[in-house]
Amino acid sequence: MQIRGVCSCVFAILIATPAALTAQTVDKISPDVKAKVDRIAAQVLEQRGLPSASVAVVEHGKIAYTHAYGDARLAVNGKPAIAATPDMRYSIGSISKQFTAAAILILQEQGKLNLDDAVGKYVPDLTRGNEVTIRQILSHTSGYQDYWPEDYLMTPMMKPETPQQILDTWAKKPLDFEPGTKWQYSNTNYVIAGLIVEKVSGQKLMDFLGEHIFHPLGMKSVWNSDEMKLTTPDATPYVRNALGPLRLAPKEGRGWMFAAGELAMTPHDLALWDESLLAQSVLKPESYKEMFTEVKLKDGKGTHYGLGVQVGDSNGHRAIEHSGEVTGFVSDNLLLIDDGVAVAVLTNHMEGGAEQIAQLVAGTVAGNTHETDAERDTLAMFRGLQKGQLDRSKLAPNLNDYFDEQAVADFRDSLGPLGEPLTFHQLHESLRGGMTFRAFQIVYPGKRLTLTTYTYPDGKMEQFLVGAAN
Repeated sequence: MQIRGVCSCVFAILIATPAALTAQTVDKISPDVKAKVDRIAAQVLEQRGLPSASVAVVEHGKIAYTHAYGDARLAVNGKPAIAATPDMRYSIGSISKQFTAAAILILQEQGKLNLDDAVGKYVPDLTRGNEVTIRQILSHTSGYQDYWPEDYLMTPMMKPETPQQILDTWAKKPLDFEPGTKWQYSNTNYVIAGLIVEKVSGQKLMDFLGEHIFHPLGMKSVWNSDEMKLTTPDATPYVRNALGPLRLAPKEGRGWMFAAGELAMTPHDLALWDESLLAQSVLKPESYKEMFTEVKLKDGKGTHYGLGVQVGDSNGHRAIEHSGEVTGFVSDNLLLIDDGVAVAVLTNHMEGGAEQIAQLVAGTVAGNTHETDAERDTLAMFRGLQKGQLDRSKLAPNLNDYFDEQAVADFRDSLGPLGEPLTFHQLHESLRGGMTFRAFQIVYPGKRLTLTTYTYPDGKMEQFLVGAAN
């Protein structure tokens, strides 16, 4: 289970069939952005050979669009394929970790634990449990060895296991490194975290999450896929051997996913969680700061990871992201915190593609919201050249000479067939030679281009070059 990562009576209300769910289809996005989102998803599905993808888009802090693409269940034994719909649940894998981290933060807000407590205070007999802290397990800096680094389901994992048995095997080994000195992704960390939540709260992890997160946010589709497989109306998981045909994915044995990857839901309900992260409506502000702040190693080096989330930059936008993978499902959840944008993508195949869709869609939505004058004017010139058209009044003499008949024809013939870019945004700008230098990135499905310009103070353009991105 890579980074990409018993339903009790109290929690039973969340275990609803898709027919009983509130409407999961939302369409409040502008037609041009909607068309781009649909194009991105359709082309990535085709490129990757994915059966289906289900997408939810948050714009201006609110769910603006949900749509599903492809087939959630393939034709088999004479039965027709079943098209994917936004009402269907998919396993979200390691995206579950941010919910476990939130549960720990809630307990800290309640004064019942502290992130800097030793894990041995709550879970006994772990290797150096009196030294490793809760913060270190949530940030993957503990040194506990990962029990599931593989990208396939091994035979022993098809049998049931308990969280304690997982820890007895993997968390009682010598540490892989000194606590706090390295970052290394480990699902074992989150098994420990889940048991801490249960020990401190006195509740099953799913019940605690239901009470404090799922119920308040109206996340009615949530399913504990560690306890039981998804139902027939939900998405069916698939795997592929080498370049062979899609096959039904095997199911993990009960207990293996637990707090590291047990959740399944619709993209709509994952987007409800994203709304809360953007609005900071469930936790206290200081808890979100802890969650979204990059954890540093003892030598001061960054880890690009907070508590249950990756933290970093996505094309110049502050980003919080996590992917998820369990057998037959791959997912990605990306938030551009300062833009009010989030994209949740769930797929039912191990081939990947969820992160690619999320990145392209988020860039499209954020770019639509924050287009600069330079981006607008440069894109207009790019579009003109795709048609062999050029406003020479905007060119300085050297660039006017550069764009002779042959150059214009080459731009038209090579760029025209690409059509409308998925995203077009400026990467950076600087001053040089009395001009403003700007670099832009142009994204198409499966292709990225760079465009560089030099512009004089009077607005005349001295350079306009397009090439393949490195």
